[in-house]
Amino acid sequence: MTSVEMEKEFLACLDCKQKYAINDERYFCDCGANLSVERPIEVLKKLCPKTFDERLKNRDTINRSGVWRFREAIRNLPLDQYISHPEGGNFLYTRVKIDNFANSQQIFLKHEGENPTGSFKDRGMTVAITQAKLLGKRVAACASTGNTSASLAAYAAQAKMKALVFVPAGKISKDKLAQALAYGATCIALKGNFDDAMHIVKKVSEKSEIYMVNSLNPFRHEGQKSIVWEIFQDLNWQAPDWIVVPGGNLGNTSAFGKAIHEAYEAGWITKKPRLATIQAEGANPFFLSFQNQFRTFSSVNAETIATAIRIGNPVNIKKAIHAIQLTHGIVEQVNDEEIIEAKCLIDAEGIGCEPASACSLAGIKKLITKNVIKSSEKVVGVLTGNLLKDTNSILQDPSKQSTSGKVLESEASIKAIEKIIENI
Repeated sequence: MTSVEMEKEFLACLDCKQKYAINDERYFCDCGANLSVERPIEVLKKLCPKTFDERLKNRDTINRSGVWRFREAIRNLPLDQYISHPEGGNFLYTRVKIDNFANSQQIFLKHEGENPTGSFKDRGMTVAITQAKLLGKRVAACASTGNTSASLAAYAAQAKMKALVFVPAGKISKDKLAQALAYGATCIALKGNFDDAMHIVKKVSEKSEIYMVNSLNPFRHEGQKSIVWEIFQDLNWQAPDWIVVPGGNLGNTSAFGKAIHEAYEAGWITKKPRLATIQAEGANPFFLSFQNQFRTFSSVNAETIATAIRIGNPVNIKKAIHAIQLTHGIVEQVNDEEIIEAKCLIDAEGIGCEPASACSLAGIKKLITKNVIKSSEKVVGVLTGNLLKDTNSILQDPSKQSTSGKVLESEASIKAIEKIIENI
């Protein structure tokens, strides 16, 4: 690449260090490894948090986006080329009962379920669909356990593109499937698991008219970086000690490590928070690999109540390992009972989340118990999806899923109702 090209954004391979033009239509390096969107660190050093803070005061849609507020460090384009709802700008919650539950002095929960389609996926999808539109694509495709399909369908509809979604038959929340259908996606239910769907979408995306927007797509990670940067902004650019996130396909882990590293190198923060990725015990290949210092990696047959992370062969494994190493991070696992216990508390505190999101809080509690995280340390747990993303986990057996809510049958009489009221 020429020196002029190198001053701008480009695609780079983390393995062999090969570089490609930013609009080179590819997901992989010639060596077979995943690609990353990169820019010289001097570009990031020219930016400062004050610029991002000033944009918070602006009412323009693009500046209200929690992604495009950081646009020069994500995908620098003319303002009229961004496909944005907008996304981001999600709240950072604190609750005394949540602190007490985990024996912590300061836990913050960043709720990505408050995005337009109800999950963190919108952060990456705004960038991926912007790039798809820029390349003149007609169809965007993904494999999905639910959240990616809903996000893809919404952003494709906004961009006047067709959405093609591959899901594992019978293993996707009906709430998420309904979203994708409502936004106009063509959904294909495959007889297999998510990893089978991922294999299919990679193959069909070899056709020039179809653009793959799974987290193999490097532009997805650029959008997801903004979760971390918005956390820093929420905390007045004072980085927490830990950022804790659920791990499925490991796109967030990869993006978070990159975001932390870039912010630190650019001088936006003065210390690097440590990254903790929490997997469900029934879908834990990254955890198992971490246990042997990443010397080996094997896929697993995934099964967990946390459907959003029910993935046995994550495609971002190499990037995720790099992220954990960059941040001196760790990987932990929690079982379904621990996930539901944490979810019940989050729900009962009026915040709410889908089961996979609760891995963050369950993991924080476990790591504090193990004395890996100190009770005095400032911790941010990321809630990745909205409560309404998976209502089956609540409605199938409310007695196990909630500490407060219940459905009672009653005669339609004031006397009967008054008796119930006396006992609530």
